[in-house]
Amino acid sequence: MIALRRTIIYLFLAAVAVISIFPFLWMVISSTNLSVDVTQGRMLPGSHFMDNFHKLTDSINLVPALWNSLKISLTTTILALLVASLAGYAFEIYQSKAKDIVFNLLLVSMMIPFAALMVPLYQMFSSISRTVPLIGINTMNAVVLPTFTTAFLIFFFRQSTKMFAKELLEAGRIDGLTELGLFFRVYMPTMKTTYSAAAIITFMSSWNNYLWPLIVLQTPEKRTIPLLISNLGSSYSPDFGVIMTAIVISTLPTALVFFLMQKQFVAGMVGSVK
Repeated sequence: MIALRRTIIYLFLAAVAVISIFPFLWMVISSTNLSVDVTQGRMLPGSHFMDNFHKLTDSINLVPALWNSLKISLTTTILALLVASLAGYAFEIYQSKAKDIVFNLLLVSMMIPFAALMVPLYQMFSSISRTVPLIGINTMNAVVLPTFTTAFLIFFFRQSTKMFAKELLEAGRIDGLTELGLFFRVYMPTMKTTYSAAAIITFMSSWNNYLWPLIVLQTPEKRTIPLLISNLGSSYSPDFGVIMTAIVISTLPTALVFFLMQKQFVAGMVGSVK
């Protein structure tokens, strides 16, 4: 009976795994076929990947778009880790009567859809462009500033900090560390798995961000890879082989980040749940 139950569980997990992997597998196979093969549903690898790649590089500025996405994603991730971890640390470690009120308001803000903020944000950055061009429309800073941290990320760090050994802070204070010294020299090294999980979440979200960069970045040389892939599919007769090749290339950085840090990601997520 136990063996039968295990067999059913393994079969179920195998089916779920196949369903989960199938879109990625289909994407990779389609990148090696012609557009007509993709539309006909061909599920065998072809030999046209390099042809699709050459068509892709001839039709869009691939390298600048990847570089723009990388700059925005790395900047967003670094700022998000610093600000969100400082906020989560402060909410959990320091005592204040207004702390819970502010934190609850922060959680309520998670219910506001980003679409409701786009118009006021655009108006704000448009007006800033006249006085401070570096953070105005059509700049990388305009993409990063509204998105580099979220209420979820602050909540994530606060929940993880609940598992942090507070005795380490007391020992650090006895040794003469300042409050910032405690954060950078005690808290951050101890919470490496949480930082890794947050980095993966933030990097992937920023890399795949489409709507806000579409509004803010107005010249072709500033656009990111998701925007250029969207342009490939907007033509009268899209070449699906080229589109799939572009998607495979744009997926590689996020897949690489995840596979390099997957153990820390799992450990960080488990720690935040506990």
